[in-house]
Amino acid sequence: MSIDPISRLRPVTSLNDVATVDIAPESGKSGVSFKGMLKDAVGEVNNLQNEADTLAVRLASGDVEDVHRAMIAMQKAKLALDLTIQVRNKVIDAYQEIMRMQV
Repeated sequence: MSIDPISRLRPVTSLNDVATVDIAPESGKSGVSFKGMLKDAVGEVNNLQNEADTLAVRLASGDVEDVHRAMIAMQKAKLALDLTIQVRNKVIDAYQEIMRMQV
């Protein structure tokens, strides 16, 4: 997962600038689907978890020379999982709030 530096971000000048992600690509527009973005994000979290697990096993067996790299990988995996859980909780809260609305 890459993070763009602030200098590369352009300022939002109107509400049209906010909607840059195409949620329904079937509409003929080119863009990234929400499903694809979510799948990629979960896949990246999975990759971080697998790398941390591999390094943890190597660390326990004494095969790792750089303990710092193993610890950083484990912390990255923990933070990514925590963020994923918080996003899931917010989505569930939003869904429950929508279901409480009277139509």
